[in-house]
Amino acid sequence: MRRLALSFLAPLLLASSLAIAGEASVARLPLTEGKSEVRHPDWTRQANIYEVNIRQYTPEGTFRAFEKHLPRIRKMGVDILWIMPINPIAQKERKGTLGSYYAVSDYTAINPEYGTLADFQHLVNAAHAQGFKVIIDWVANHTGWDHVWTKQHPGWYKRNTNGELEGYHYRDLSTGKEEIWSDVIGLDYANPEVREAMIEAMSYWLRTANIDGFRCDVAWTLPVDFWEQARARLDAIKPVFMLAEADTPEMQHRAFDMTYDWVLGRTLVKVARGEGDASDLAALYTNPVRRYPADSYRMTFTSNHDENSWNGTDRELYGEGAAAMAVLAATLPGMPLIYGGQEGGLDKRLKFFDRDTIVWRNSPRAALYRQLLKLKHDHPALANGMESGNLEIVDVGNPDIFAFVRKAGADRVSIAVNLRGKNSRYAWPGERPKVLRNWGWSIETARH
Repeated sequence: MRRLALSFLAPLLLASSLAIAGEASVARLPLTEGKSEVRHPDWTRQANIYEVNIRQYTPEGTFRAFEKHLPRIRKMGVDILWIMPINPIAQKERKGTLGSYYAVSDYTAINPEYGTLADFQHLVNAAHAQGFKVIIDWVANHTGWDHVWTKQHPGWYKRNTNGELEGYHYRDLSTGKEEIWSDVIGLDYANPEVREAMIEAMSYWLRTANIDGFRCDVAWTLPVDFWEQARARLDAIKPVFMLAEADTPEMQHRAFDMTYDWVLGRTLVKVARGEGDASDLAALYTNPVRRYPADSYRMTFTSNHDENSWNGTDRELYGEGAAAMAVLAATLPGMPLIYGGQEGGLDKRLKFFDRDTIVWRNSPRAALYRQLLKLKHDHPALANGMESGNLEIVDVGNPDIFAFVRKAGADRVSIAVNLRGKNSRYAWPGERPKVLRNWGWSIETARH
């Protein structure tokens, strides 16, 4: 067994380790219900995911400019690149100077601001050559007001009681808030022609650019049976990886590999602000809001494009505890997401409708992510699928310390994270008390 004593401000330390928690102190988790029928691609099992905002990533805001960053990102240990929408953006009802990435005007075209189809194909090929997989953001629920289908197929859209098109009425699944997106209009999935056209448009990118899957925007707003139909058709072309912007278990029976772990995300913010402690984190698994099919993937994160632009930077959300929360997101059950820029100390809310380039600066966070992603690659106990018995939550006698063990066969990884900006004492059952520095953590690995 070895211990990895990691801290945001300290280098990697190696030391001998003591025994893992005693049996009496353990709650075996998580609880699952049923078994997913989704066949995850083998390359997803120990993988992580990295979100790329092409518009804001470089001063040029192009595919070719981003491509130059691939070696650095791969060195950090990233496996899957999730590229935000690549399609052209509607002009009508456009918000800001450049519009929303999610107001698409043509599903089978490239946003000219980013480059050409050949540029995108070059990026995908370069990424594949360096060992990445590539998924693209897909907006199936709605289009911009001047999407090509509005003229070619006006009957494919939802209309109000007066027979008119109107901005899309939307209820946020993670917050429950109702909004109207004035720059987009909803598609009508009661029409089988819409379903067929959408699947054909998705298939186009598998055939034309050899991408590896999709992140599906507001996926919960569409019928689950559509996604199941789409998954089967796409898998017939090549095995794909599918991420749903949703957190409902039915999405993961036959359609999606992974959904968002919004509940964990909100809890990490609450804990970092001193409004919760280890018991709140434990409750996510001892008393889960939902039970997911066994072998489902959940996406764990501290930021993404929505969190950063609308809710706050890492410093705003987590204060000095941002690195500690990143450790939890990387080691609790699920696949960890890094939002492009976090490794470079992204310290501003990126504008959503205008150019607002990331300011890249040296940051020790890149080294932390590299260590955490390597840990995940090296240990089957940290695999992405939810399995009963894979997570054991341990009482270490201090509500400011959240401790747990991940297990798979002979492989064990035990983690303790200090949830406060002060030094805290704790003890694994049967061991002597020890101290974790403020916002610090300890990671121990073992094979039995």
